[in-house]
Amino acid sequence: MNKRQLVLEDGTVFIGEGFGSEQTAKGEIVFNTGMTGYQEVISDPSYCGQIVMMTYPLIGNYGINLDDFETVTPFLHGLIVKEASRMPSNFRSEESIHAYLKENDIPGLAGIDTRKLTRIIRKYGTMKAVMTDLDKSPGALVEEMKHAPLPVNQVETTSTLKPYVVPGRGKRIVVVDFGMKHGILRELTKRDCHLTVVPYNYSANSILRLKPDGIMLTNGPGDPKNVPEAVEMIKQVIGSIPVFGICLGHQLLALASGADTEKMKFGHRGANHPVKDLRTGKTYITPQNHSYSVTKDTLTQANLELTQQSLNDGTVEGIAHKQYRAFSVQYHPESAPGPEDTGYLFDEFLKMTDSEHWNRGEKTHA
Repeated sequence: MNKRQLVLEDGTVFIGEGFGSEQTAKGEIVFNTGMTGYQEVISDPSYCGQIVMMTYPLIGNYGINLDDFETVTPFLHGLIVKEASRMPSNFRSEESIHAYLKENDIPGLAGIDTRKLTRIIRKYGTMKAVMTDLDKSPGALVEEMKHAPLPVNQVETTSTLKPYVVPGRGKRIVVVDFGMKHGILRELTKRDCHLTVVPYNYSANSILRLKPDGIMLTNGPGDPKNVPEAVEMIKQVIGSIPVFGICLGHQLLALASGADTEKMKFGHRGANHPVKDLRTGKTYITPQNHSYSVTKDTLTQANLELTQQSLNDGTVEGIAHKQYRAFSVQYHPESAPGPEDTGYLFDEFLKMTDSEHWNRGEKTHA
């Protein structure tokens, strides 16, 4: 493996061993605390445009298989690990993490002090970074990063281009794809839903013409305020059709209801985040991946109820509309990767579509 460097926006330089692709990687650097689930992380579209660092010291030990992908095409820009396993051992393994990254033109970097890098990100927040060859001047790279804006079209990049159907005999659900993980489809098809997956910019009128029983707002990358067309769509359908939002979908529902969102210092990424349900008093362990959160102080002006919150930092993890059938969570109940504590939320969503007080296409009060 060739020696390569990681240069942070603040001028910090790490030297490690390259694996996967030999391309230069540029993006916002973030960390994930999961001990397992690296394949789902690599293939999660919500990491579009980011360089992901895994805090667990050994990554790739059970290889890459054909069953655990969250999208066909990975969108992350780079992967950083302490040690990348070259000899995976698992009966489902099809190839090594090195081979997979190389095939998908994603550069990796191993052998650096990931604990030190994590402490830097926690102290100073997420920042721009470049992974490249040693012959590039760190000073020149820092200057370039200072003037290079972060991308704002991640949802457009990861969303489906055209609508498609996943047949089922049950509830008709429109899934608005903002950079969707396949785990969401798995949970809904497991419940025999008939799914119509539509692009992020599908109009409210087009959605209503499909006469769905419910609308799923999926996860996705980037700042929710960069998707104003989705906010406008949600404003027009909320109250007419039951809505369930996950991650970015949660933030978009909040914006559409009149609340605000804000960027976090270093975000939540991992499979072990405790969340308390304020209605039941129960605590769940959840998988998370987000850089933005709903601003708690703005919920009251939006007629939204705080239903769940993080036990780590008190941030908003769940909301419900006080007037209409709409709710959302910041974490990932499809559990890919992560605990399966909150899969019941898909059942709650489908129960919501059964309400005898709700008539399709007519705005009603919950």
